[in-house]
Amino acid sequence: QVQLVESGGGLVQAGGSLRLSCAASRRAFSNYAMGWFRQAPGKEREFVVTISPSGASTLYADSVKGRFTISRDNAKNTAYLQMNNLQPEDTAVYYCATPSSTFTLPRLASSYAYWGQGTQVTVSS
Repeated sequence: QVQLVESGGGLVQAGGSLRLSCAASRRAFSNYAMGWFRQAPGKEREFVVTISPSGASTLYADSVKGRFTISRDNAKNTAYLQMNNLQPEDTAVYYCATPSSTFTLPRLASSYAYWGQGTQVTVSS
């Protein structure tokens, strides 16, 4: 059973920063990509970023490129999302996810088999 636990969400003013963490209980964590998605009220869940199993490659949504940075520490079974220059439109529940197959950089939600419970990020103007 794979479990993902997010932490680090909260309330921040526009222009501020937050760092989300996603701790995974999973054998061979380093064999699987990790992704972050978000869902704002009344909107569909959207892709934010994904990182390859080794951490060497990343893929960002245009809306966060240059502001968000994904990383992972395979020794700690943890993925991170550093979010800088946050804007009110970034307000959402953020979810980390991982696939059951060894995709390199999956960006479709349907490619991910395991999801965390989500952490709320609220950005005030």
